Amino acid sequence: VQLVESGGGLVQAGGSLRLSCAASGRTFARYSMGWFRQAPGKEREFVAAISWNGAATHYADSVKGRLTISRDNAKNMLYLQMNSLKPEDTAVYYCAAGGWMHPSEHDYWGQGTQVTVSS
Repeated sequence: VQLVESGGGLVQAGGSLRLSCAASGRTFARYSMGWFRQAPGKEREFVAAISWNGAATHYADSVKGRLTISRDNAKNMLYLQMNSLKPEDTAVYYCAAGGWMHPSEHDYWGQGTQVTVSS
């Protein structure tokens, strides 16, 4: 599976962005998917995860109620709707396939997309 993120950019605090992750291959629907982020000087951290069929989701406490993960298996797409953004959400955001909350569980990664939230 090859993953390509898009949709990052610069936004003011309180604003919204929608990240997309396009997956290649016909096996996308078999994988649980996740979003992670990494800020400068910090370790990569879990943001959200979704099961293969979208029935189960899980979020980091820091993003609950503001970020929503979703997927469209017919289109091989993963999404992250980001609302009420805060400066501390600034990071490179990565989509990943195959695991759940821990980076080591995922087999495939995208190249990342930068999200910058100004105060």
